[in-house]
Amino acid sequence: MPSDQTLERFIARVESNAHAEAIEDFYTEGASMRENLQPPRTGRDALVAHERAVLGRVRSVHSRCVRPVLVDGDVVVVRWIFRFEGHDGRVRELEELAYQRWDGERIAQEEFFYDPAQFGWRDPA
Repeated sequence: MPSDQTLERFIARVESNAHAEAIEDFYTEGASMRENLQPPRTGRDALVAHERAVLGRVRSVHSRCVRPVLVDGDVVVVRWIFRFEGHDGRVRELEELAYQRWDGERIAQEEFFYDPAQFGWRDPA
Protein backbone atom coordinates (compact mmCIF):
# COMPACT_ATOMS: atom_id res chain seq x y z
CA MET A 1 0.00 0.00 0.00
CA PRO A 2 1.52 3.33 -0.99
CA SER A 3 1.87 6.05 1.60
CA ASP A 4 -0.01 9.29 0.97
CA GLN A 5 3.35 11.01 0.46
CA THR A 6 4.45 8.49 -2.19
CA LEU A 7 1.17 8.77 -4.03
CA GLU A 8 1.39 12.58 -4.04
CA ARG A 9 5.00 12.45 -5.28
CA PHE A 10 3.95 10.08 -8.08
CA ILE A 11 1.07 12.35 -9.16
CA ALA A 12 3.33 15.42 -9.03
CA ARG A 13 5.92 13.62 -11.19
CA VAL A 14 3.33 12.77 -13.84
CA GLU A 15 1.80 16.26 -13.71
CA SER A 16 5.30 17.68 -14.31
CA ASN A 17 5.18 15.63 -17.56
CA ALA A 18 8.11 13.46 -16.52
CA HIS A 19 6.24 10.32 -17.57
CA ALA A 20 9.19 8.04 -18.32
CA GLU A 21 10.93 9.19 -15.16
CA ALA A 22 7.79 8.44 -13.13
CA ILE A 23 7.92 4.88 -14.42
CA GLU A 24 11.61 4.61 -13.50
CA ASP A 25 10.98 6.00 -10.01
CA PHE A 26 7.65 4.44 -9.03
CA TYR A 27 7.25 1.06 -10.80
CA THR A 28 8.61 -2.34 -9.83
CA GLU A 29 11.23 -3.95 -12.06
CA GLY A 30 8.69 -6.49 -13.35
CA ALA A 31 5.76 -4.07 -13.61
CA SER A 32 3.15 -4.43 -16.31
CA MET A 33 0.85 -1.99 -18.12
CA ARG A 34 -2.22 -2.86 -20.13
CA GLU A 35 -4.48 -0.63 -22.20
CA ASN A 36 -8.17 -1.33 -22.79
CA LEU A 37 -7.84 -5.11 -22.47
CA GLN A 38 -4.90 -5.29 -24.89
CA PRO A 39 -2.01 -7.64 -24.08
CA PRO A 40 0.16 -6.19 -21.31
CA ARG A 41 3.61 -4.70 -21.74
CA THR A 42 5.91 -6.12 -19.08
CA GLY A 43 9.15 -5.00 -17.45
CA ARG A 44 10.03 -1.50 -16.27
CA ASP A 45 12.69 -0.99 -18.95
CA ALA A 46 10.19 -1.89 -21.68
CA LEU A 47 7.60 0.43 -20.13
CA VAL A 48 10.07 3.31 -20.06
CA ALA A 49 11.10 2.69 -23.68
CA HIS A 50 7.48 2.61 -24.82
CA GLU A 51 6.69 5.82 -22.95
CA ARG A 52 9.69 7.62 -24.46
CA ALA A 53 8.58 6.48 -27.95
CA VAL A 54 5.06 7.80 -27.38
CA LEU A 55 6.36 11.13 -26.10
CA GLY A 56 8.73 11.38 -29.06
CA ARG A 57 5.74 11.40 -31.42
CA VAL A 58 4.32 14.64 -29.96
CA ARG A 59 5.60 18.16 -29.39
CA SER A 60 4.25 18.35 -25.85
CA VAL A 61 1.89 16.81 -23.33
CA HIS A 62 0.11 18.42 -20.40
CA SER A 63 -1.03 16.00 -17.69
CA ARG A 64 -3.57 16.61 -14.95
CA CYS A 65 -4.89 14.41 -12.17
CA VAL A 66 -8.61 14.84 -11.52
CA ARG A 67 -9.26 14.31 -7.84
CA PRO A 68 -10.23 12.50 -5.75
CA VAL A 69 -7.76 9.65 -6.11
CA LEU A 70 -9.39 6.44 -4.94
CA VAL A 71 -7.33 4.21 -2.63
CA ASP A 72 -8.32 0.86 -1.17
CA GLY A 73 -5.30 -0.89 0.30
CA ASP A 74 -2.95 -1.79 -2.57
CA VAL A 75 -5.43 -0.66 -5.24
CA VAL A 76 -5.36 2.94 -6.49
CA VAL A 77 -7.52 4.49 -9.21
CA VAL A 78 -6.41 7.78 -10.75
CA ARG A 79 -8.42 9.81 -13.25
CA TRP A 80 -6.10 11.57 -15.69
CA ILE A 81 -6.61 14.13 -18.44
CA PHE A 82 -3.79 14.39 -20.96
CA ARG A 83 -3.56 17.12 -23.60
CA PHE A 84 -1.22 16.21 -26.43
CA GLU A 85 0.08 18.72 -28.97
CA GLY A 86 1.32 17.19 -32.19
CA HIS A 87 4.33 18.43 -34.12
CA ASP A 88 1.87 20.05 -36.55
CA GLY A 89 0.11 22.00 -33.77
CA ARG A 90 -3.02 19.86 -33.68
CA VAL A 91 -4.20 18.72 -30.27
CA ARG A 92 -6.06 15.85 -28.70
CA GLU A 93 -7.25 15.26 -25.18
CA LEU A 94 -7.42 11.87 -23.59
CA GLU A 95 -9.29 11.17 -20.37
CA GLU A 96 -8.55 7.85 -18.74
CA LEU A 97 -8.81 5.87 -15.56
CA ALA A 98 -5.61 4.20 -14.39
CA TYR A 99 -6.30 1.15 -12.21
CA GLN A 100 -3.12 0.37 -10.29
CA ARG A 101 -2.01 -2.43 -7.99
CA TRP A 102 0.80 -1.28 -5.75
CA ASP A 103 3.41 -3.50 -4.14
CA GLY A 104 4.41 -1.42 -1.14
CA GLU A 105 5.66 1.91 -2.46
CA ARG A 106 5.82 0.91 -6.14
CA ILE A 107 3.30 0.14 -8.86
CA ALA A 108 3.37 -3.51 -9.89
CA GLN A 109 0.46 -3.58 -12.30
CA GLU A 110 -1.50 -0.88 -14.12
CA GLU A 111 -4.42 -0.99 -16.50
CA PHE A 112 -5.75 1.99 -18.43
CA PHE A 113 -9.38 2.44 -19.42
CA TYR A 114 -10.34 5.08 -21.99
CA ASP A 115 -12.51 5.63 -25.05
CA PRO A 116 -10.33 5.12 -28.16
CA ALA A 117 -12.52 7.63 -30.04
CA GLN A 118 -10.58 10.32 -28.16
CA PHE A 119 -7.54 9.69 -30.36
CA GLY A 120 -8.71 11.96 -33.17
CA TRP A 121 -6.57 15.05 -33.66
CA ARG A 122 -8.23 18.45 -33.97
CA ASP A 123 -7.01 21.91 -34.86
CA PRO A 124 -6.28 24.06 -31.81
CA ALA A 125 -9.13 26.31 -30.70
